[in-house]
Amino acid sequence: MKHEIIQPDHWAKPVGYANGISARGRIVQVGGQVGWDENCQFHSDDFVDQVRQTLINIVTVLEHADAKPEHIIQMTWYFTDRDAYKSRMKEIGAVYRSIIGRHFPPMAAVQVVALMEDRAKVEIQVLAVVPD
Repeated sequence: MKHEIIQPDHWAKPVGYANGISARGRIVQVGGQVGWDENCQFHSDDFVDQVRQTLINIVTVLEHADAKPEHIIQMTWYFTDRDAYKSRMKEIGAVYRSIIGRHFPPMAAVQVVALMEDRAKVEIQVLAVVPD
């Protein structure tokens, strides 16, 4: 991918995300994905299990657009329990790396009161740019 990570020289280096990125190519927007399968069925109420399925769903949508995880230039995470997210960051990081790889685009993580699907604990929206 033709992209450039943007990191101001005098800023502390972020861990697990980038402060900015510049990319050129075909845009692929992945709508908010939750931790259910292709039939809209949840198999677990565990936070990390839902993160895993959500990331798998994102990669599947990207594949159908001839895109790959390394084309992701932005991720927005919405979750219903900030403490669950923070207390399980090591597990989430391991799941993330196993599915997305060692690609860490700019990200935002936001706690919300609820998600549209009652059982959903996390929803992730992605923007990707596929090189021309």
